[in-house]
Amino acid sequence: MSSHIELRQLRYFVTVAEELHFGRAAARLQMTQPPLSQTIFALEELLGAALFDRNRRGVALTAAGAALLPEARRLLTQAGELPALAQRAALGESGKLALAFVSSADYSVLPPFLRAYRAAYPHVQITLQEATSDLQLDELLNGRIDAGLLIPPLPDKARAALDYLPVLSEPLILAAPAGLRALRGKREADLRTLLALPLIIFPRAISPGLYDAILAVFRSAGITPVIGQEAIQMQTIVSLVSAGMGIALVPQSVSNLRRPGVQYYPLAHATPQVETGLAWRRDNASPVLKGFLDLMRKTL
Repeated sequence: MSSHIELRQLRYFVTVAEELHFGRAAARLQMTQPPLSQTIFALEELLGAALFDRNRRGVALTAAGAALLPEARRLLTQAGELPALAQRAALGESGKLALAFVSSADYSVLPPFLRAYRAAYPHVQITLQEATSDLQLDELLNGRIDAGLLIPPLPDKARAALDYLPVLSEPLILAAPAGLRALRGKREADLRTLLALPLIIFPRAISPGLYDAILAVFRSAGITPVIGQEAIQMQTIVSLVSAGMGIALVPQSVSNLRRPGVQYYPLAHATPQVETGLAWRRDNASPVLKGFLDLMRKTL
């Protein structure tokens, strides 16, 4: 005799409990009465408690049977949902997705894409983590996240293990303290008129692609900036600008971050495009990740 309760036993028990008659329950289950009775006796023996009072007047649930009935129904309902659950997981329609993103993505591609993804895959649990590009690469290579919205380039050790999809390309713009005399009435910013103000910038180790793009703008203008502060979060950089600590060059989408005391200007100088892209492990076979990537490609 099995030492574990079987779903078949629970189904038989619930049927008898609903009919309160072994003969009618057997007919409903399309079986004969003796094996039904034997199955109920085996379940009672396994549980160590009688589930039914049997007498000449009929069948009634015992206290143990009444306590078991709602739990048995719940387990049978859950078991009935397992095929659909497994099918959703196989199709990437349920499960978990760990996604990291650079702070600038929070002002551009991330919010609208997350809305579209949640609408398409409501049963997927998304874990979001704001992280710099270098930290994302480490998390990806160690399998701690599924995908990352980051700023390229990918180093050689990462390119061997990761795939990459460009998502957004945008110019750099100036974030400056409000009310600067040199910018009064200007539609574009000439960096040569702002040499007295220090530059607030990401450390190169954190985001070499963005750092190099920013310095390239100054080189094209024929000037060398004085770096006054380094910060690793876009919100911090903009806050330092609002406090009058200096100027910053930021991706255009960051202008969606409104802070008192900060004004944004297009640049009068040639500016390289700053790219944001999605990276993921090439060997990650998760159906959830596949669905995420398929939707991302459709929305670009």
